[in-house]
Amino acid sequence: MRFFFGFFLTFWFLSGFANENILNVYTWSEEIPEKIIKQFEKETGIEINYSSFDSNEIMFAKLRTNRKGYDVVEPSSYYIERMQRQNMLQVLDKTQLPNYKNLDPFFLNQSYDPDSKYSVPFLWGVTGIVINTDYYKPEDVKRWSDFLSPKFFNQLMLLDEARGVFSPALRMLGYSVNDTDPTHLQSAFHKLKQLLPNVRLFNSDAAVSILIDEDANIGMAWNGDIVKAVHENPKLQFIFPEDGFEMWVDNFVILKDAPHKKNAYRFLNFLLRPDIAMAVSLEVTYATANAEGRKLLPSKLKDNPILYPSYAVLKKGEFQSDIGDDAAGLIEKYWELLKMGG
Repeated sequence: MRFFFGFFLTFWFLSGFANENILNVYTWSEEIPEKIIKQFEKETGIEINYSSFDSNEIMFAKLRTNRKGYDVVEPSSYYIERMQRQNMLQVLDKTQLPNYKNLDPFFLNQSYDPDSKYSVPFLWGVTGIVINTDYYKPEDVKRWSDFLSPKFFNQLMLLDEARGVFSPALRMLGYSVNDTDPTHLQSAFHKLKQLLPNVRLFNSDAAVSILIDEDANIGMAWNGDIVKAVHENPKLQFIFPEDGFEMWVDNFVILKDAPHKKNAYRFLNFLLRPDIAMAVSLEVTYATANAEGRKLLPSKLKDNPILYPSYAVLKKGEFQSDIGDDAAGLIEKYWELLKMGG
């Protein structure tokens, strides 16, 4: 009997110890290369349970129904505000993040997290226009409003993302991408209905392949995707719309109910190392918010004006911020109608 009791205690102790050496991470798909996960596990002995999502909406819905068990999550900028309103986020203890100093100050204290209390900026980008120069000239499309031209009938690829598609429509009308006025959102919906005959498809996940294979030759794209796609199809060109554009930042947060906070801080501090930030950016071809990591990138990336546009260009952009449940719900309603043909 003593043997079995001792065996039970040993098993219970080892199980508890094992549970302390894990971390549950939930991020955008393909934003953390597997080799980075393996390197962290090897250096720390902490096992990562890794899962991914393809939209902020999917991530948020999952966490609202069951967030217990998750430690580190990677929402985009405007979802930081939404998650904080739901009391989901842990205030960061910066003393446990000595590598936080490596971040570019440009991405700190933004409107979605004014005091950078909750978020660690990781990768960022711009939503703009892409063309294939074998089919179109850069002077053909300088602004989002140029998409309305009849010459683009059944040609456009738009992202399969409600906020992402409403942003150009709002900019065409001279409104902020973060506008919440119901009449302005309705006007944006009507502008998109006007655009609909020119839309060939909505796609986000396979956008790079579609552009490389020339299944679409004009449309919306994320700048990092085009930097990547140009290697396979050098005819592709990214354009920063003159009538303004949306900028996004994918940030890491620690959930308030995270069961492994100590491990979460170790993971975030690991990702904030310049060598790790550089390795991630090099692998996924998106701009890093880590200033010291950017310095380590090869010149063809760190000096690439598409991946890292000048601050003069960025002045035409706006960071996404939370627009509240009412406006978000209205956009989702219009989005469903739009996808059904208007």
